[in-house]
Amino acid sequence: MPLSKKVKVALDETRILILGSQILLGFQLQGAFQPAVDRLPAHDRLIWCAALGLVTLTVALLIAPSVQHRLVEDGRDTRRILRVIGRFAGLSLIPFALVLGADLFLVVERVLGTPAAAAAGFAAGLTALIVWFGLATARARRTGGRERAMAAAEPEPGSTPLDVKIEQMLTEARVMLPGAQALLGFQLVITFTEAFGTLPLPARVVHVAALGLIALTVIWLIAPAAFHRIVYAGEDSPALHRLGTRFLLAASVTLALGIAADLGIVVAKVAGSPFWGIAAAGIALCGLVGLWHVTPLVLRQRRQPAPVGPTSSGQTV
Repeated sequence: MPLSKKVKVALDETRILILGSQILLGFQLQGAFQPAVDRLPAHDRLIWCAALGLVTLTVALLIAPSVQHRLVEDGRDTRRILRVIGRFAGLSLIPFALVLGADLFLVVERVLGTPAAAAAGFAAGLTALIVWFGLATARARRTGGRERAMAAAEPEPGSTPLDVKIEQMLTEARVMLPGAQALLGFQLVITFTEAFGTLPLPARVVHVAALGLIALTVIWLIAPAAFHRIVYAGEDSPALHRLGTRFLLAASVTLALGIAADLGIVVAKVAGSPFWGIAAAGIALCGLVGLWHVTPLVLRQRRQPAPVGPTSSGQTV
């Protein structure tokens, strides 16, 4: 399979994981404003906040390769970006399995009690880890790494055609878009709950600001497809690729700010302390910015060729 096709398939598989994580993220955000949450015991509130952090980490890991593809590789398909997509997708399954077990614990506990809930949550998380990692590892050992060796032997393509770059760019927008749309929908629903009206005015203002940031994210992510149809009539253009890349990077900024802001509000409400909400928002923002912006910029700087300058003999190198 050509390298560009492998990258496309890997991004499509990431979209499948995003769909599952966005449902859990919506449950954590919107569920925090249900009346029953206020009556949860302290350990359930702690589990709720931990699950919210884990699902945010899952989303962060799944989106990170797309940003690296834009910033580090400039849309080129390389073996490095294929490894990055696979590595981050694999890492995202760990917090995803943990949050799956945590949410199942919270649901089952309300029906069958704590012991049964603990067993159900542990079984769900363990089963997910065994299926996703245990069986996959066993299969990889049986194949003896032949597939990886064949992939490593493939020549690195000299350049990626423009049409492939644009296709990858639009695919990456589709990777980020479902989560942003779901988050926007949950944010809109939250504003019409009774619990939202009881929040302090600063928290409500922050939520409205976060809602605006996520709305901007949706606008940025839809823009490349709109420009492709309306401005360029479906034709591929280097200007479209540059413009689409800028829209995707802008979306990653507003999405990080919006997620961190709403995460802080939910943690403050569930934990009953503005301090923990501010701390959670700060940690989330640092993590998202670190994964989506700082790391790609550092990698991009390292991959740039060294400047050509004169030697001691006056000759250039």
